[in-house]
Amino acid sequence: MKPGLMYLSRCRELVDVVQAQWPEIERASEWFAQSILAGRMVHLFGSGHSRILVEEMWPRYGSFPGFNPIVELSLSFHNLVVGACGQRQAMFLENVSGLAGRILRNFDLSPQDTALVASSSGCNLVPIEMAEEFQRRRVKVVAIISRQHSEASETKHGGGKKLQDFADLVLDTGAPVGDAMVNVEGLDTPVAPGSTVGGCMLVNAIKAEVAARMTQAGHPPKVLTAGAVAGKARAVELFESAYDEHAHRLARLYQNVGESR
Repeated sequence: MKPGLMYLSRCRELVDVVQAQWPEIERASEWFAQSILAGRMVHLFGSGHSRILVEEMWPRYGSFPGFNPIVELSLSFHNLVVGACGQRQAMFLENVSGLAGRILRNFDLSPQDTALVASSSGCNLVPIEMAEEFQRRRVKVVAIISRQHSEASETKHGGGKKLQDFADLVLDTGAPVGDAMVNVEGLDTPVAPGSTVGGCMLVNAIKAEVAARMTQAGHPPKVLTAGAVAGKARAVELFESAYDEHAHRLARLYQNVGESR
């Protein structure tokens, strides 16, 4: 089989892995919907390429307010591979203890909030400490990892913990050890990773379920929608109202910062 076709075949297998986690997807969706319906937010975090899952959740077409994307450029800026803001620095910083706490110091968190933390290996320090900090503040954590890869990887956490050890619910992208899914003849290491494919299926399945729960509760979300679908005027209306709502929700996270310290 051609390598590209092999990759597509492996991706079909990932669909089955994701679907097998349906009870967990429903549980995460219920937690997230309750946070949003309460006027709070679902906090999203991922370093490195896991940032992709954060931005897949919000903001983009087909998504809606209620999610707080915590995207640290120092941990996820891939434009400059070497030099200023390069990949070496980013990979170093995602294993600096204490950075997660400094990031979350910016927000007034509530037990009504929930969080989604993504890390394929579950072994880098900042995502681990991010989940730990969320739990310390009584925020439920959903972790997305590649379970096979995580179990075969060595954690950077001094206590031997991994991301899943600080999660209330764990979801698996289904990607293999090392993430890459295709062996090419004459090449001694595999290519073409799968964690993003599995991860994006997970977050979009959750997104759809959250939207359904909000609609059933009488609070349908303001979904960012293309003009080709909704018409130009309606698309603009949705765009403006969605970002207004996001700003209002985010303002609540700044309202009492530092007062309880």
